[in-house]
Amino acid sequence: MNLTLKVWRQKNENTRGKFHTYEAKDISEDMSFLEMLDVVNDEITRKGEDPIYFDHDCREGICGMCSLYINGRPHGPKEQITTCQLHMRSFHDGQTIVIEPWRAAAFPVLKDLAVDRSAFDRIQQAGGYISVNTGGTPDANIIPIPKVKADEAFNSATCIGCGACVAACKNSSAMLFVGAKVAQFAVLPQGQAERKERAQAMVDQMDKEGFGSCTNTGACEAECPVGISLSNIATLNREYLGAKIIKEVEVH
Repeated sequence: MNLTLKVWRQKNENTRGKFHTYEAKDISEDMSFLEMLDVVNDEITRKGEDPIYFDHDCREGICGMCSLYINGRPHGPKEQITTCQLHMRSFHDGQTIVIEPWRAAAFPVLKDLAVDRSAFDRIQQAGGYISVNTGGTPDANIIPIPKVKADEAFNSATCIGCGACVAACKNSSAMLFVGAKVAQFAVLPQGQAERKERAQAMVDQMDKEGFGSCTNTGACEAECPVGISLSNIATLNREYLGAKIIKEVEVH
């Protein structure tokens, strides 16, 4: 198939970007979206031009690096997949595809389609951990955990931190990401040591990074490639409110 690509090109955070048009010719429908971009970049390189810069790593839908906004949707037209799992059979011959980076003040553009998502790392470092003593491997059954709770924690922990929730939100909110990272510890006994401080510290860091407020529209859940539930935001709100109340009681 032959396609027309309108790709956002931007030298760095401090320069203005614009769309450039490229022709993708003789593209197999069995190619992944990133393989298609590789083919286009080969042609661009042969012409002596700077290839399109985009993030990728595992290409197996695990790492969340392939953060592309495709035809107005994070990761493209399919549900619950990352860009690297998107195949060209999802498009048709002659179609025009618009490719952009994540649009959020907290995710500044590094170059072209790649953005700096280190804000997520700093939020995680603010409270997304548990206190453990290093040593030998403990017995798995020392702390019994009901399967329902274990499954709940696991479902939250599947968040890959790709940032699609931020890209989908009109306020560029990171509430679904932060909610998942808080909720995965909130239901486990191992997560209780920092429970009072965790939500408050991570929300404070989220606000410091410049993410917006939750819009309650559910766009984040709809575009999440691993199906993280909005219930994680409810958990975050409960954990945050509980931490604030406890702090007020302790102060007075």
